[in-house]
Amino acid sequence: MTDFSRSEREIDLEERTRRFVREVVIPYESDRRLTAHGPAPGLVQELRAAARAAGLLAPQVAPQWGGQGLDHRETATVLRAAGYSLLGPVAMNCMAPDEGNMHLLQKVATPEQQQRFLAPLAAGQVRSAFLMSEPDGGAGSDPGMLATTARRVGGDWVIDGRKWLITGAVGASFGIVMARTHGEKATMFLTPMDAPGITVERVLETLDEAIPGGHAVIRLEGLRVPASLVLGEVDEGFRYAQVRLAPARLTHCMRWWGAAQRCHDVAVDYACRRRAFGKPLIEHEGVGFMLARNEVDLRQAQLLTDWAAWTLDQGSRATTESSMAKMECAEKLFGVVDRCVQVLGGLGITGDTPVARIYRELRAFRIYDGPTEVHLWSLARRLQRNHARAQAAPAPG
Repeated sequence: MTDFSRSEREIDLEERTRRFVREVVIPYESDRRLTAHGPAPGLVQELRAAARAAGLLAPQVAPQWGGQGLDHRETATVLRAAGYSLLGPVAMNCMAPDEGNMHLLQKVATPEQQQRFLAPLAAGQVRSAFLMSEPDGGAGSDPGMLATTARRVGGDWVIDGRKWLITGAVGASFGIVMARTHGEKATMFLTPMDAPGITVERVLETLDEAIPGGHAVIRLEGLRVPASLVLGEVDEGFRYAQVRLAPARLTHCMRWWGAAQRCHDVAVDYACRRRAFGKPLIEHEGVGFMLARNEVDLRQAQLLTDWAAWTLDQGSRATTESSMAKMECAEKLFGVVDRCVQVLGGLGITGDTPVARIYRELRAFRIYDGPTEVHLWSLARRLQRNHARAQAAPAPG
């Protein structure tokens, strides 16, 4: 039986996060240290110091790493509240890709690797990157196209290839690199980002600007990684990617839900105060109906995310559930924000409210962690496989 009941701890953390974001974080949204490639390092550390003082830094990680040890369902509640400002997840150290990397390191890394990489990451002292996506016909939505290679040379591995759209690479302390090792197998490697053999070719200009470091193109040329920095087992990289994938998909849904709710609140306030043709905008059906639809879509996205998170908490890999949630939340939440722009009219395309910026950021969500169409294709293939198995099963009796 699905149970979405909430603990006192969850409710308390949600309220504390709401107050922190509104009272502390939102005033930073006009800070001059916000750049086209995310908040500058000094601003990141200032925000994290505030979250640390509030007892809200990295609440999703285990207590031994300074967090609250939240399960996936509790994480959903807290990250939705954090996402009300684009800077909220940055301040609370629960943004991508760091949040997903923390989850993976907790599950797979050795104790020595955890002390070296996870401890400072969870403490908000450093940032990280996850190097999987590739240009030039390499891995993207299809990880099986992975072109970066790693070969043994003595006691080390030597990695060659190119990566792109690597979020937060500039300024990251370390990265997790996915490379092909034997045939169709892949392995994950930990590496300092200042290691010889790693070159940042350029930082891409993208629609979204909220994540520190932006999105970079990285060249790996003769990058040497000692065997002690293999993450998990050799040739198990694709399996570990699945460990990271479902929770990371869902935390995107959680954070962006908060941002969409912010836009909805702005649009409702405007529609109730702004008058046209003799009455408040919200009394015009064209406007009121859009806002009513927003309410429905926000609730549906929330429930779908909670269901997928609860499924993870039951011990399932939740691959299908997280795929459904990511696909539908990306579409629903972008629709919510698009309607908010429409309700605000000319104001909605200016920087006088956070809506226009959130609109740009959320548009990217329909692509990363799998475009909508890839998730639909995957779900359709599952239907086909289930049908084939049902047809092959012996008739009852």
